[in-house]
This record gives sequence, structure tokens and C-alpha cells, in this order.
Amino acid sequence: MTVIKEEQQPNQIAGHKELGHKSLLQSDALYQYILETSVYPREHESLKELRELTEKHPWNLMATPPDEGQLLGMLLKLINAKNTMEIGVFTGYSLLSTALALPSDGKILAMDVNREYYELGLPVIEKAGVAHKIDFREGPALPLLDVLIKDEKNKGAFDFIYVDADKDNYLNYHKRVIELVKLGGLIGYDNTLWNGSVVAPPDAPLMDYVKYYRDFVMELNKALALDSRVEICQLPVGDGITLCRRII
Repeated sequence: MTVIKEEQQPNQIAGHKELGHKSLLQSDALYQYILETSVYPREHESLKELRELTEKHPWNLMATPPDEGQLLGMLLKLINAKNTMEIGVFTGYSLLSTALALPSDGKILAMDVNREYYELGLPVIEKAGVAHKIDFREGPALPLLDVLIKDEKNKGAFDFIYVDADKDNYLNYHKRVIELVKLGGLIGYDNTLWNGSVVAPPDAPLMDYVKYYRDFVMELNKALALDSRVEICQLPVGDGITLCRRII
């Protein structure tokens, strides 16, 4: 999810591209090849419906791109995930990808500050027959995470946690979710290459929201690289996703 606080200014270089081309690949044609060859033919009809619905939203850049949704679904099946968490939902593309990948008794604790966006996609999720897997909580995630941590039974209880929310709180999320994910479980942080701005010079003419969050993303990347409690793998899928496997 890409969080947008300000409109692009005319004198600034382009930031994130439109939803259909949200990729770090230099060639739009190559990205379209990936989508049309490997992603769209395997995309669940409900995911396609939700993607097309979200494309009409003025803030569609906040959506998880379909190739990343495909990756999440594969990962969840590989680790046999059953109990998961998602911080940052928007209209629910990644949430639906997760729900479809989980077994019938799988659960997702989903958090977002805006229920309105979630409810845009909810009819599609319900039609897909997976709404019963989702426990949606509206409001800031940090207070809820603190409540969860206070209960010992929640520590190490989650197989997978996906974070795609306010980048300026990513480190605060990490300090908490590391206690909630199980040993051997995965945490996924979205947007960790942040439109490629992580390698832009300090005076690069970036869009305001890209420039504002860049330092927070870079701080997270440095912290994860030094965190001995996790193994990490940073992938240039979507806007960059970093996977963390808890080992301590």
C-alpha cells in the first residue's frame, strides 16, 4: 500500500505510477508481460473484480499490485499459514489474496484506520466466501498491538504478519509484531524500496509524500539488516517487499 498525503506537484518528478504499472521494473512492457503471462491468467475471479473496482478509486495506488498478491498467496501456502495478521487494508486486495490462500478455518486479524475503504471491497470478499476468516478492527494498529502483547497467549501465535500501513511507524510495528509472530513465522513489510527513492540523492526532486516517508523506509531497512532475530529477503516485487523469518 502506498500512503499518499499530497498531490503531485508540477515541478516534481513522477513518483509512483498508476496501479496497472506499479512496479520497479524499468520497462512497463516487461511488467505487463509478467502480468499478462503469469499473473492475470491465474488471478482468482474475485481478485480480478476487486482489482478492477479499486482501479476506479482516486487513491488506487494504495492497493497491493496483483503480482505481489500472487506472491503472498504462494508464501502462505508454502508455510501452511493458518493464523495471520494484516496491518493496513485499504479495499482489501492483499486481504482477499490471504483469505483465499488460507484453509477454511484460517483467520486474519485485519487492521485499518478507515473502515469505509474496507467496506468498498467487502461485498467482493463476501461473494468469494471468505469473509468469515476476517476479523476487521478499525483504528490505529499500535494500541491494539499493545493490547495483544499483554496477553501471553498471543505471543508467537501468528504464522504470518503483513504490514502495509504508515511508513513512519514501521519500526514501531516491528518492535511489536516480532513478539507476536511465531518462531519460523514470516513478517512481510511492503514498500521497502519506496519507488526506488532509497537510492536517490538527498536533493532529488521527489514527490512530497515520497520524500517524506523515504527516511523512515530507509531506517527500517537498516534496522532489519541488523536484527539478529530474523532472516531477511528483500524482493523488488511491487514497490519492494521485505520478508522476515523469525529465528529467535
